[in-house]
Order: sequence, then C-alpha cells, then structure tokens
Amino acid sequence: MILILKPEVTPESPEFQKIKDYLARFEGIRLHVAQYEGVSRQVTEIHLIGDTARVPLEEVQALPGVERAIRVSAKYRQIGRHGALEPIGFEYQGLRFDQDSFHIFAGLCAVDTRENAETIFKALSEHGVVTARMGAYKPRTSPYDFQGHGKECLPWLFELAGKYGIRVIAMEVLAPHHIEEIWEALEKTGHPTGVMLQIGTRNAQNFELLRAVGSQTEFPILYKRGMGLSLEESLNACEYIASEGNRRIIFCLRGVRTHLGDPHRNLTDFGHVPVIKRLTRLPVCVDPSHPIGSRVEAPDGIKDIYHVAAQGVIAGTNMVLVEFHPHPETALCDGPQALYLEELPWFLEHMRLAREAYLAMKNLAERQRGQV
Repeated sequence: MILILKPEVTPESPEFQKIKDYLARFEGIRLHVAQYEGVSRQVTEIHLIGDTARVPLEEVQALPGVERAIRVSAKYRQIGRHGALEPIGFEYQGLRFDQDSFHIFAGLCAVDTRENAETIFKALSEHGVVTARMGAYKPRTSPYDFQGHGKECLPWLFELAGKYGIRVIAMEVLAPHHIEEIWEALEKTGHPTGVMLQIGTRNAQNFELLRAVGSQTEFPILYKRGMGLSLEESLNACEYIASEGNRRIIFCLRGVRTHLGDPHRNLTDFGHVPVIKRLTRLPVCVDPSHPIGSRVEAPDGIKDIYHVAAQGVIAGTNMVLVEFHPHPETALCDGPQALYLEELPWFLEHMRLAREAYLAMKNLAERQRGQV
C-alpha cells in the first residue's frame, strides 16, 4: 500500500506523526518514506511494506494529511505506476528528466583521445546540446580489445565538459569502486559537470552493482535493458536500484539479442516505450546505435540509425543515447556504428521533426479523449 500525503504535509508535520501512530497498531508492517519532485509539486509518499491486507483502505484514506491511498502489487513497488501514481521526475544539473522531457545524449562510446572528446563537446555546444555520452570504463567481449582509459581520463574529461557547458555526461560503471573514482575526479576538478551512472546491458542483473548505485543519491542512473532479459526481469532490476533509496532512474531500451533482428545486430524493442511509461513512473531512453550496429542507409537516403531513433521518439521516448565520433574509422570501440560528427546538425533536425510528430499525436489523442 502507498499513501500519498497532501502537499502541505511533511515528515515533520503533526499529521505525519498521527499517521505513523495509526499504522503502528498493525504488526509486521514497515514504513518507507519517499519524497520526489512531481510535475507541479513535491510529493511525499509512505510505502507500507509487509502484509497490508489487514490495513483498511477506507480508514487510511480518511486519515488527516492523506490525499490518496493505493493498494499495490508486489511487483515494481517503488517504480510502478499502479494505475494512479504520478510519474517520477527529477532535476539534475538544472535539467528536468521525466516522462514529458526530451534530451539527446550524443558522443563517444569510449573516450579514446582528449582531442576527440574536445571536438565532440565543442560540436555539441555549438548546436545547443548540453548532454553527452562518454565511456571511460568499457566492458568488451574480447579481453584484448580496448577497455577504456578508466579513472585516468576523468579529470581532463570533466574539465573539458565544463569548458563547453556540458551539464551531464552518461557514463557506464562496471563496479562499485568506479562510483568513488568518478566522485573523486569531480571533487578534484570542482564539479564542472554532472554524471549519470549507466548500468550496461552486460551488468543488467549484477545485483551488487545495482545495490551500489541505488544506495548513493548523488548521481542519477541510466539502466540499460539486458540484451537477453525479458522486460519484467529488467524492470525488477530497476526495482533493486529503487529499493536501496535512489529512484532517479531512466530506463533505456537498446535492442534485444535474437537472430530475428538480422541483419541488424539486435532486434529493436522501441515499441516498449509506451509500455514502460504505462507500467512504471520512469522516464524512458532509447539507444539506436547498439541494435543497428552500422551506418547502413535505406533506399530513401535515411540511415537505419535515424529511422529507429525516430521510431523511439515518435513512441514518446524522453532521451536518445547515440554515438558520434570525429573519425569513426579510427575509433577504438564500435566505430562502424558511430555517426560522423558532420552529421550532428542533420541528426538533431531529424529528431526535432520526430518529436514534433509525437507532440502533435499526443495533442490529437487529448482532443479525441475530450470528445469521447
């Protein structure tokens, strides 16, 4: 059961204490208080954990300070929408992330040189983009492939991001100590930018790592669906993160492994964008680079990466994670799928058109509902 408190009620309010006193009569029920920024106000919720069948919904609903009481299923207790709850949104580095926002995180799959990173940041800045992807830690299929520069590149990478006004970098972490390394580098450089910790598809069920990113609240989390996991398994992994206390999570679709997707690397699953929005309160991201795996172009002159990215945007995604490189032919990681940097303005325009189409469709649906 989840109790949504009235806007004026806080954990310090007398009404809050009365609610706690009432709930104390039910043995075996634990309380977890969650606070987050809603669309129009700060929302405070009390989550009742345990056998809540004995707790009368009508009585709880009538308690002073309670705006609404909702019975929830065991699944997705923290992240679920449960048919009535508001989406979870959050502010980070002056940017809003929720189920209505839209951001493009473009950049290097793996940071290879300082010059390439600066070139990317400069291009993004010139086109008004303040979010980027930059990999310092890279899990690779072969132990002999480039694994990223790790913590050695973090200080100059963060300084360059600050120089060009990049507010947030999406960066994969492979182990709990990487979180500490990122924090130390930000401290050393004076926090010139922000970092969104990415859980990659290979760590989608690394439960110790999920708990580690969930137990810290400094950085938001970008969780990538496991390439071979069902949607339910991946959403439960996000529940692991949220259950540790960090609910600033964005769910990323990046294609699933199946030969039915050939000749693409993976089968795109961007049709699940509205499904995730319906089941959960999380913002949704799509990664078109990894499922396609190349810069192949359709007969209409549009690259497949553009096509599937637009499909995700028209489906209502809140974030696009896409790879660009100044010289893809010399990239040390995933060069064949990286878009040329000269394409950046064209890609942004494609995404703008797709976003306009989505908003027009959304407006049309609202008008339709008003007449039914």
